[in-house]
Amino acid sequence: METVVSGIRPTGNLHLGNYFGAVRNFLKMQENYNCYFFIADYHSLTTHPNPKDLHGNVKQVLAEYLAAGLDPEKSTIYIQSDVPAVAELTLLLNMNAYLGELERTTSFKDKARQQPENVNAGLLTYPVLMAADIIIHQAHKVPVGKDQEQNLEMTRKFASRFNRIYKQDYFNIPRPFNFGDELIKIPGLDGSGKMGKSENNGIFLAEDPKSIRKKVMRAVTDSGPTEPNSPLSEPIANLFTIMEVVSKEETIEFFKEEYSKCSIRYGDLKKQLAKDIIEFTTPIREKIEAIASDEQYLSKVAKMGREKAMESAEKTVREVREIIGFRPF
Repeated sequence: METVVSGIRPTGNLHLGNYFGAVRNFLKMQENYNCYFFIADYHSLTTHPNPKDLHGNVKQVLAEYLAAGLDPEKSTIYIQSDVPAVAELTLLLNMNAYLGELERTTSFKDKARQQPENVNAGLLTYPVLMAADIIIHQAHKVPVGKDQEQNLEMTRKFASRFNRIYKQDYFNIPRPFNFGDELIKIPGLDGSGKMGKSENNGIFLAEDPKSIRKKVMRAVTDSGPTEPNSPLSEPIANLFTIMEVVSKEETIEFFKEEYSKCSIRYGDLKKQLAKDIIEFTTPIREKIEAIASDEQYLSKVAKMGREKAMESAEKTVREVREIIGFRPF
């Protein structure tokens, strides 16, 4: 069975875009692949998070993904910093990563522009840590978004370089996991673009009904159709796209017909959409709250994931050390 590795950012707050995009595909992958899903708390250190925030975010992310359906019996779900072998493999790979290629990566240049007062070594070597995360489990496939494609190419480069330097066909060369048309893209409420936390245009799974209702009622619309069967503007098409994943088919058809007849009332559309989103997210929100309050269960899941991840990771590092030439006397 092929191995898939994917990182989860410890920023909390799964939104509808995550849920119908990455999470839905994670649930499919855990049925068909040997999956390692890790919460990337080492990566978050490049922004120097408050210790309480870091721990709280890791806990929230773990609770949210478990509530969304990730199964610790089917997948290895672990916290990156629980596996010290990741840091050791990063150190070893750093010896064959070169300054010029790291400085040219788009992610480093973007982050250096965004936080010029904090251009730390962790930002520079981010692709090396990402490579260690992936190849430490001998991954065959990695689901990546557009913003991480270059870093996956760096992973492939580092794995190939190690094999070439030490004349060993040791590391798998991971491939991007292509979901094709299966990936559902949920737009934001601001009239354009995809839903995202940083864009402040999302509906979160753990969000309370009052907040959801307020956000949806403020969603961007237009002045309305001026003639029958007018094409949908982008903001209205976005609302219908969200409706298609949370509402009943007859509800969607009703409002589309109202639009085509130029008799649609956007206020009614938004009220119905808010109601349907709340009905959809409420069971998940309640499950998130229950899991987040169950410290014993979270500890059990983290321990199970740590043990499974360490078995794989330590085997890899042990073999890499042997290949490099670190051997006991």
